[in-house]
Amino acid sequence: MKTVRAVVDLPGSVLALIKVDKDQLGPFIKRSLAVELYREGRLSLGKAAELAGAKSKWEMLMLLSERGVPLDYTADDAEKDLQTLEEVLGR
Repeated sequence: MKTVRAVVDLPGSVLALIKVDKDQLGPFIKRSLAVELYREGRLSLGKAAELAGAKSKWEMLMLLSERGVPLDYTADDAEKDLQTLEEVLGR
């Protein structure tokens, strides 16, 4: 996977306000960005999970829930998932 490096200058006081250790700032920013881009509809659940460093979509769903973000999951999505399961299980 190709990555892009971004450098962001933050006031030192921000670390104390958000209660994040300096060594955990990178992962915190990535998770926060993933949550916000998902909330805006700019990333799918899978891509948001990838950006956040989540081990699974389920872990991403838990992060979204913790941050109060409603799941963008329609009845059409459920139907497609059901069809996929039926194909995988051979039913």
